[in-house]
Parts: sequence; structure tokens; C-alpha cells
Amino acid sequence: MRNAFHEGLDHTSDQLVEMTRLAGSAIARATTALLDADLAVAESVIAADEQIDRIQRELDELALDMLARQQPVATDLRTIVTSMRMSADLERMGDLARHVAKVARRRYPDSAVPATLRATLLEMGQVAERIVAKAGSVIASRDVALAVQLEQDDDEMDRLHRQLFNQLLSGNWPYGMEAAVDITLVGRYYERFADHAVSVARRVVYLVTGEWHESYDPTAAHTP
Repeated sequence: MRNAFHEGLDHTSDQLVEMTRLAGSAIARATTALLDADLAVAESVIAADEQIDRIQRELDELALDMLARQQPVATDLRTIVTSMRMSADLERMGDLARHVAKVARRRYPDSAVPATLRATLLEMGQVAERIVAKAGSVIASRDVALAVQLEQDDDEMDRLHRQLFNQLLSGNWPYGMEAAVDITLVGRYYERFADHAVSVARRVVYLVTGEWHESYDPTAAHTP
């Protein structure tokens, strides 16, 4: 019975990593759809979100089954509950990639991104890909030092987000209201995508240390 329980925990970890892979693929393709006005890619991102949703539902069912059958305590209980919360974060990241793709679909055959903002949006997409890949590594390795690096990547995403808004509010916006709304929404989607990845990393730190930190110093002593 205990072997089955630990197999369930291992399967949960593997599936969480798979969710990061799927979310990373989704945000990469959504960025392509957005910048290139590629309808086929946008539609593929929207359709593929169901796979992330399905994994989350399966993980929730597995977690509830383990709670009911094993009545875990201490570290095991913390692992199950925290994993459920991580899967919710990752599911939301998939939703945010889908939202980016929907903006691309809505403006097809035109691009939703003015030429002067393409470089910024491309960089936001690259940061999003990097941060979700690191989130997967953090889940797999439980590396608290790597978890802290996500905070730094999130700072970069926040900087790019502010840069977008500075251009929107500069008083010299020539692209009209629709474009302003699109860029406002898309910027928010990328920013929130990174925030959820940071939340995943913080939950892994909580699993390792048993304490919740808004930011974590990996050089500080802790007791697992």
C-alpha cells in the first residue's frame, strides 16, 4: 500500500513537470502566433490547452484518492496539498498562453502587435519560456537556489511589462484604441504567466523547508 502511495507521489511530480513542458510549448507557440499573425498556430494553442486541463483534473483526482486512502500527515500531506496548488498554477499558465493565442486569432489576418513593440513582446515571450522551463527543473530537482533564479526572471518580466505601459502612456500612441487594448491585455497575460511560475517555485521551497517565504535566501540555514 505504501509503495503504491509513493508511486502516486512520483507520478504527480512527473506530471507536474509535464505540465510545465506543455505550458512552455504553449507560450512559445502563442508568441509566434501573436507576432506572425499565424492563425493555424493560434488555433493549435487554443485546442492544446485541454491537455493541460486534463492533467490537472487527473492530478486532483489522484490527490483526493491518496488523501482518502492513506490519510497522510507531516511531509506527505504537505507534498500532496502543495502539488494540488502547483497544478492549479500550471493550469492557469496554460490558460494565459491560450489567451495570448486568442488575441492573435481575433486580429487575424493582421498582427495585434505594432512594429515598434515587436521586440519587447518577443523578449517577454522568451522570458516566459525560460521561467517555465526553470519551474519544471525546480519541481524535478527541488533545487531552492534555482527557485530563487525565477524571482530574478520575474523581475525582468516586470521590467518589460512596465516598458510596454510606458509606451502606451507616452502620449504619442498612434495605433488606435483596439491596439492599445490588445497590448494591455497581452502584457498582463505574460506578466501573470511569470507570476504563476514564481508561485510554483515558492511552493517547492515550502516543500523543502517547511516554511513559506515570499522570497527565499538559499544561503540561509533551514531544516527540511
